[in-house]
Amino acid sequence: MPLFNQRHQQALIKRQQQGLYRQLQCQDAISKTINFASNDYLGLAQEPEIIAAWQQGLAKYGAGSSASPLVTGFQSPHADLEQQLTQWLGYQRALLFNSGFSANQAVLFTLLQPQDHLFQDKLNHASLIEAGMLSPAKMTRFAHNDMSVLQRQLSKIKPTLNTASLVVTEGVFSMDGDCAPLASLREMTTQHKSWLMVDDAHGCGVLGEAGQGSCHLAGIKADILIITFGKAFGIQGAAVLCSDETAEYLIQFARHFIYSTAMPPAQAVALSCACSLIQTQAWRREKLQALSESLAHQLDKRIGLMSTMTPIKPIIIGDSGQTMAIAAQLQQRGIKVGAIRPPTVAPNSARLRITLTANHNDADVRQLAMALNEVVDVR
Repeated sequence: MPLFNQRHQQALIKRQQQGLYRQLQCQDAISKTINFASNDYLGLAQEPEIIAAWQQGLAKYGAGSSASPLVTGFQSPHADLEQQLTQWLGYQRALLFNSGFSANQAVLFTLLQPQDHLFQDKLNHASLIEAGMLSPAKMTRFAHNDMSVLQRQLSKIKPTLNTASLVVTEGVFSMDGDCAPLASLREMTTQHKSWLMVDDAHGCGVLGEAGQGSCHLAGIKADILIITFGKAFGIQGAAVLCSDETAEYLIQFARHFIYSTAMPPAQAVALSCACSLIQTQAWRREKLQALSESLAHQLDKRIGLMSTMTPIKPIIIGDSGQTMAIAAQLQQRGIKVGAIRPPTVAPNSARLRITLTANHNDADVRQLAMALNEVVDVR
């Protein structure tokens, strides 16, 4: 047997023995369940107005962009979306990417050099951590939301003309649903002449006065803001919000931008529609808040639902096998929740990741709470 086959077989067997084996499941087969595992927080993925906008974009611009942005892939819908994002979020420029993963890699690979220092929250998304590990800079991770640790780490760095420091955090952490202390981070990075980058994948659209996200809610402006379109926007893709100079630098040197086919212009039309709805339909955020309060009120206090100001509502179980068993019991009762295990989360912190959306109603939340009260055995 070739070495690669042996290696793969052994890794798969080990993953199964650990109880961490992932399975790809066609979601059409569970369409009759109430979905509490989606990141479609504002319920826009099936919004008729957005679907109609995409169809109109398809009719006018076709199915694809045909090339990278610097060749022929950048068209008027892309430019319109970028301008819309800059006005909404308060930045000079926005650059579009096909995913948050590629946006994060593009920024960290391109802006950092070997003499630079990168500081990341330990619970940052895998795209950020991997990008940091593969970037040319020296990466240091700090304990989750621990400003005293970050303060000590930054204090050891003496800024020079040739040495830059970048602190990276998520606005809302995807597995815990909690928020970064952005005001403290902004103050600290300013004090130490460091840049602050915020990945607000799970905050943009959900938090802030008109859905502008975590930074707006905290009253700060990051040097670089990453937003993604696969959560509250209900679609796919990402954008990097930054200054004119940073955008031009990325256009010249970011390989993920230069060598990737641009998102279809019809998708950009749909995203512009979603961006408008996020800003004008505040009832979606208000409904999320009401559903959050309803779930907390109806759920047995012994279960230990983590209190968050976001639609992400984790219940820490600990054991991976028990977590999967509970998720299966909920599935039998017509409820789909995320069963999150290591290595996505730390060892012994497997959890049910419950996410609320504006498409849920009081009856859905009541059914969820009743089912959780029945199947979650907390001793």
